[in-house]
Amino acid sequence: MAKDLARRVGYVYVDTGAMYRAVTLYALRHEMFDEDGGVRTEALRAAMGDISISFRLNEATGRPDTYLNGECVEQLIRSLEVSNHVSPIAAIGFVREALVAQQQQMGREGGVVMDGRDIGTTVFPDAELKIFVTASAEVRAQRRFDELQQKGMPADYADILKNVQERDYIDSHREVSPLRKADDALLLDNTAMTIDEQNQWLMQRFEEAVQAAG
Repeated sequence: MAKDLARRVGYVYVDTGAMYRAVTLYALRHEMFDEDGGVRTEALRAAMGDISISFRLNEATGRPDTYLNGECVEQLIRSLEVSNHVSPIAAIGFVREALVAQQQQMGREGGVVMDGRDIGTTVFPDAELKIFVTASAEVRAQRRFDELQQKGMPADYADILKNVQERDYIDSHREVSPLRKADDALLLDNTAMTIDEQNQWLMQRFEEAVQAAG
């Protein structure tokens, strides 16, 4: 939904969740997780300066792909293995500090649609338009399952649902930038909405925000 809005209005789209997923992929590749899933934080802290994340427009899809140190990792970061490890990474203070600074730099000049779990509360608390999007865990799991199948990636609905529920709990209970709705954010529950319906709803809110900004 955020990607579609950015394309329609000519703004830059930034998927902040993809940034945390890219750091997670780097940590997995460099064996920075213990057997119990804990993060070897000091090893990751030492490596943060070697982790470069960028976005480049994919001409075929018309949407941006995520790059980790120059490698396109858009599909790799959507795997269930990364999904199962991303919440502990996203809860680390120095990781959030580094990525939030990058996100704020990306959006400093405006013209950005930024997508993530702490954008309206931490990254851009003064954003002109904040939308808190939610849906039932079951519906979100089904959407991710369908997405992975369309990409030809392995997917198990039960595993995905468990991951969605666990991530919601961890992200809403972490000490640093927990997942929560900003007081001035508009709530959109799209559980029963089609893609066209939610895009129409969002476009209307965007146009209202533009008018209000004068």
